[in-house]
Amino acid sequence: MRKIRWTWAYGILLFAFSLYTVLDTFVITRVYTVVEEESGEGASADEEQTDEAISTAIPAATASEEPVVTATSYSDDNITITITEYERNDTIIHVADVQVTSAEYLQTAFAKSAYGKNVTDTTSSMAEENEAILAVNGDYYGARNTGYVIRDGVLYRSTSAGDQEDLVIWSDGSFSIINESEVTAEELVEQGAMEVLSFGPALIMDGQISVDENDEVGKAMASNPRTAIGVIDDLHYVFIVSDGRTEESEGLSLYELAEFCQELGVTTCYNLDGGGSSTMVFNGPVINTPTTTGHGSKERSVSDIVYIG
Repeated sequence: MRKIRWTWAYGILLFAFSLYTVLDTFVITRVYTVVEEESGEGASADEEQTDEAISTAIPAATASEEPVVTATSYSDDNITITITEYERNDTIIHVADVQVTSAEYLQTAFAKSAYGKNVTDTTSSMAEENEAILAVNGDYYGARNTGYVIRDGVLYRSTSAGDQEDLVIWSDGSFSIINESEVTAEELVEQGAMEVLSFGPALIMDGQISVDENDEVGKAMASNPRTAIGVIDDLHYVFIVSDGRTEESEGLSLYELAEFCQELGVTTCYNLDGGGSSTMVFNGPVINTPTTTGHGSKERSVSDIVYIG
């Protein structure tokens, strides 16, 4: 009888621990740092912003005239955006061609203006909160415990994910791909990194496809909704979101996405969080069809966005 009781007690404890682990991973919210809107202050690995991070801040650009806006375009003195819809591999792909006069206009934002675990919001809500003209979902850093997180020149997470490819956006707006096994997050901040996105992999490097037909993210299906960001020339970017998992739009493999990005003429292109996270917002509305299951369209709440504004 005593043995049975111990077995039951052990089973209950094991279930409780497993339940807590799942909740802690996917549900329980922990805010580590609230981002100061005015000053842009954040936290380093030990939750302090360095003077070096402050010194890399980009000065504000000249205010623009009244913008010219249509359903598929935006133009003012500093920002030009054109939205084009393509179809490749039985998949609908939304592309925003973006040209800006200053790297200041390429920005990122955390959900609820807070860095933490399981702190999420929809891409459209974050876009509205930050007055974004164009926005896509970011790298969903909050779903993982490793991978560098640098935003606006501030280091938030320095724990390496090992052989992980990251996208670095430098203070001049240029892109490069680094491997976390070869450089520390602190070194990247010292070198002038403004944003580091840790999802991957890199799709295009030096104009050449850098994935093969068998590459995939984790255990994801071969055909998926995808989000990517690339650079064509100085301060000339493309934001790419493909729909997937529906009868109207099958979805892309990483290699198919890389082929399409190369078609656009990018020199560097990087894969962001995809699947149900893939969302593009332009002037308020969501312009693609986000879906997790393929049954109905619904935005997934994510940790962060990349935006123009």
